[in-house]
Amino acid sequence: MKYSVDGVARDDEPRPGQCLRTFLREHGTTSVKKGCDAGDCGACSVLVDGRPTHSCIFPAHRIGGLAIVTAAGLGTPENLHPMQQAFVDAGGFQCGFCTAGMVVTTSAFTTAQKENLPQSMKGNLCRCTGYRSIRDALAATKNIECVDNQAAQGRSIAAPASARLVTGNEPFTLDLRDIPDGLLHAAVLGSPHSHAYISGINTAAARSAPGVVAVLTYLDSPDILFSTARHENRTDDPDDTRVFDRTVRFIGQRVAAVIAETARDAERALALIEVDFEIRAAVFDPADARSPTAPLLHADKDAVSRIADVQRNVVAAVHEGVGDAEEALAGSAAVVEGTWKTARVQHVAMETHGSVGWLDSDGRLVIRSSTQVPFLVRDELAHVFDLDRLKVRVFATRVGGGFGGKQEMLTEDLVALAVLRTGRPVQYEFSRSDQFTIAPSRHPMQVSVRVGADTSGQLSALAIDVLSDAGAYGNHSVGVMFHGCTESIAVYRCPAKRVDAEAVYTNNVPSGAFRGYGLGQVIFAVESAMDQLARKLGIDPFEFRRRNVVVPGDDFVDWHVEDGDLEFGSYGLDQCLDLVEAALSSGRGTEPEPGSPWKTGRGMAIAMIATIPPRGHVADTTVTLESDGRYVVRIGTAEFGNGTTTVHHQIAATELRTSVDRIVIVQSDTDTGGHDTGAFGSTGTVVAGKALLIACERLRDRILTRAQAICPGPAALAADGVDVGHRRIDFSTLLESGPLSADGRHDGTPRSVSFNVHGFRVAVDTATGRVVILHSVQAADAGTVLNPAQLRGQVEGGVGQALGAALFEEIVLDHGVVVNPTLRNYHIPQLADLPNTEVLFADTYDKLGPFGAKSMSEAPFNPVAPALANAIADACGARMYAVPMTPDQVWRKLSR
Repeated sequence: MKYSVDGVARDDEPRPGQCLRTFLREHGTTSVKKGCDAGDCGACSVLVDGRPTHSCIFPAHRIGGLAIVTAAGLGTPENLHPMQQAFVDAGGFQCGFCTAGMVVTTSAFTTAQKENLPQSMKGNLCRCTGYRSIRDALAATKNIECVDNQAAQGRSIAAPASARLVTGNEPFTLDLRDIPDGLLHAAVLGSPHSHAYISGINTAAARSAPGVVAVLTYLDSPDILFSTARHENRTDDPDDTRVFDRTVRFIGQRVAAVIAETARDAERALALIEVDFEIRAAVFDPADARSPTAPLLHADKDAVSRIADVQRNVVAAVHEGVGDAEEALAGSAAVVEGTWKTARVQHVAMETHGSVGWLDSDGRLVIRSSTQVPFLVRDELAHVFDLDRLKVRVFATRVGGGFGGKQEMLTEDLVALAVLRTGRPVQYEFSRSDQFTIAPSRHPMQVSVRVGADTSGQLSALAIDVLSDAGAYGNHSVGVMFHGCTESIAVYRCPAKRVDAEAVYTNNVPSGAFRGYGLGQVIFAVESAMDQLARKLGIDPFEFRRRNVVVPGDDFVDWHVEDGDLEFGSYGLDQCLDLVEAALSSGRGTEPEPGSPWKTGRGMAIAMIATIPPRGHVADTTVTLESDGRYVVRIGTAEFGNGTTTVHHQIAATELRTSVDRIVIVQSDTDTGGHDTGAFGSTGTVVAGKALLIACERLRDRILTRAQAICPGPAALAADGVDVGHRRIDFSTLLESGPLSADGRHDGTPRSVSFNVHGFRVAVDTATGRVVILHSVQAADAGTVLNPAQLRGQVEGGVGQALGAALFEEIVLDHGVVVNPTLRNYHIPQLADLPNTEVLFADTYDKLGPFGAKSMSEAPFNPVAPALANAIADACGARMYAVPMTPDQVWRKLSR
């Protein structure tokens, strides 16, 4: 079959029934990505004879005689297509996994399509940006500055990978083929039962099937318990998981894996595996799971697994307080009580989980993975398979989104087992449905709040009761529960506080780390209750917060007085409150469309977050001077749209008085850099970046010292050498006496706090419950803004993701079965769904962060849902106690 791809003539035959996406990738065109394989996301978009097409649903046999153009064929990194250049100039991406398809689609837009973007863009989804920067790209708006050689910090420079991303040339996890020959593919047989014991399994027929090399079951699994969650201290999470377990605890859990020559061979052989199950009673409601009659999910575990109460299915618990909350509530002039619920939400990173592994020439296990935590995955693989850490290498290329979901070990353990058993390279990739049915989601929580104040509006008591659904395994449930109950109430000054919280096992799909790490769920309840209390007292919500929030000099108090390493490195909450209040009062925004019974109102909410997770977050970096004036940075953190690579270029260039193009970053590889805990908890800037700054400061001092040894006198670092008096000493001369490098380390302490305030003005159609956002504004206390365009994008992306969770996203379960495991039935925001959010920054300088910066990737998510709920209540009186706040739910509240 003759056809062309990106102007190159080809003659190949597809397999029967093969789609164009897999056909193109099998023949080396990796600029075409897999986001859904269902025609929903557009990551695989190509031009077929000039027409934008989702290649995942286009039959490959139909391209005979046709011309296929991918992002790589539109332009090259050196010669970009005008649309590709527009995306670079606007900063129209973050992780960039959707970008190649986005560029292809928009490159063919007519004027009419550009004027109707909500309709034109419905086939291309982005999870990172919130779409404003994509709108800017299509409007030819430039957000990226050209920077001079020594002014990188504080400027909106482009991501170093920009040109490669827009042309589809930046490699993601499964794009590279630099592995030994003989790649095998893994397919997994999942449990059809919520709770069962495998009494027998017959794999003989599957092992004999065409192309099958191995079939793996619990009989092949190391009898080592671990957690899929990854933290610096592995004991932070309960050890309750095996690579394969004889007891299955949720629908879809691994029962067996087929390792075969092709993915198709592996999938076909799954049907030949015979499994006998002894069905056990299941429990799906966390409240029921704590009852004396509930089935016990992990009764086989002992104290070594660190589960709080196996006999009550409780993974983690806290029941503590400061002062007497009951007495204080009884004596309060005004009290508000209520219970709020948050839904199970998926991360929906555009790149699904995936890994490929092999044995290198020295027999070492090598894993390339879509992970936020390569060093922690390496350490846990060594633990599970009883290997020396030096015998394991884990690394990541660019990662296509994470949001906490890739702070897990979900594919790497199976790939490692398969590689060790077969001796051949093995690849395992989640489907989009796998992301919904077996990948951990956000913890659903039920949060009860009781809060009281005196007549002047001063808080007297705050008590919360949290019930968190851990699902079948406890990964991250301990940390999410504790973190959700800390800054959410520590942001308020109050003499009596009480926290009762438990995370509970159920036979639902496991829950895990998600942007905000528990704060979004608890803040929804706390900030909703605070709004009610302010209104009950007749106090403006902004003024009520001003009277009650912590200020420098206050202790941080949740259920105890914080005596650790958390401090006010800076403080901008007061500015954030002022900025949002002024913006909502400015008249900016839109008005409701005519013809419906609209009621308008406004609402706000606040959030505080520690800039670094507790209990240690370590980064070791090295910077080396090359003779040509380049600096090689070796750093462990991964890039997944968080923008850390860009900021690291800026930090190094600024401190070393050079241009960003002279900075070479080698990252996220356990072989090439010092230890790094990982890219989570918004630590890429404040931990890895601070470690990098320390290394650069040391290297600069060493360069100057060596130059002064050659020529005494005042010395200044330049882009191509050192000026000592009137003499320029070039770098090659400096290096004649030996290499120059320096190390930097940061251990994640002390920690500062960041603040976010969100405000909405909304209109509610009282006839239908439809909510329209007229004005969305968030003020962020991020310290020094190192890259304004990038940081604005992080805030917008967090708000966009939060609006999806607030308005329509929910994984729906029916007795453990996920009933909406596809993107078309699980609604993440399209361009049409999101307003532009006005982003404002407080003017602060944090004494603990590099150049005064604070973390901000996670934080923007947290105040959005309560601010929206408060605006809805202000508009029409409907107080929403659960998310998502869909039109039917709002209408039901209005109809009562």
